[in-house]
Amino acid sequence: MADELWMDAEIIKIEDETPTTRRFWFRLNELESFRFSPGQFVSLELPIHEKKSKRIRSYSIASAPGNTNVFELVIVLVEDGMATPYMWSNFKLGDKIPCRGPLGHFTLPDHLDRDLCLVCTGTGIAPFRSMVHYIHQNQIPCKNVYLIFGCRTRMDILYRDELMQLAAEMPSFHYYYVCSREDPQSFEGHTGYVHSVYEQLFSDKRPVHFYLCGWRNMLNEARTRIQAMGYDKSSIHVEIYG
Repeated sequence: MADELWMDAEIIKIEDETPTTRRFWFRLNELESFRFSPGQFVSLELPIHEKKSKRIRSYSIASAPGNTNVFELVIVLVEDGMATPYMWSNFKLGDKIPCRGPLGHFTLPDHLDRDLCLVCTGTGIAPFRSMVHYIHQNQIPCKNVYLIFGCRTRMDILYRDELMQLAAEMPSFHYYYVCSREDPQSFEGHTGYVHSVYEQLFSDKRPVHFYLCGWRNMLNEARTRIQAMGYDKSSIHVEIYG
């Protein structure tokens, strides 16, 4: 699918994932199969501004590549924004939304010859969900894959049951969720922030690819901390959300 080509993406399913997050499934009826690399994104054009440049929003694909023309996006409501309030109020099954993609270079390395540490917050989990399912479904040889997901409360955890099941089926996959506003005395997961988890996991300085996706403040702090651990900038791959 050429970068410059816009097509209609039909909404075929909508589900609430958390109180503020929805999953949207789209079908590209003009294609038999939508080919993309896990980690890439699509752009949607929404009727929210008179200028086209102000109508375009980009979202990482949350589903894994497969022999299908359907893809999934997971999107958080930004109440003071323009795009997501429109989606929440207007998107319905059968609507056709102008879509462009796949786009982006936030993709897996050619050779998975070292550990992968996937660190994310909020809907920044989307490209990593795609990557992990792709590795599992295609039985791609790899070392350990660590997914560290950060959010505020247990109600904000995305795909928890699914990823826990995947960790049970995939010995090389390790899943950690971290909540900053939960009581460590009563919460079954990690509390605080994502940084302490990867710092502990990689305190031995073994080779690893760090992939970071999510809130800008988390990314900035993670880059600083990872380099302070002794890793080179070339080991760090970043996708910014917001």
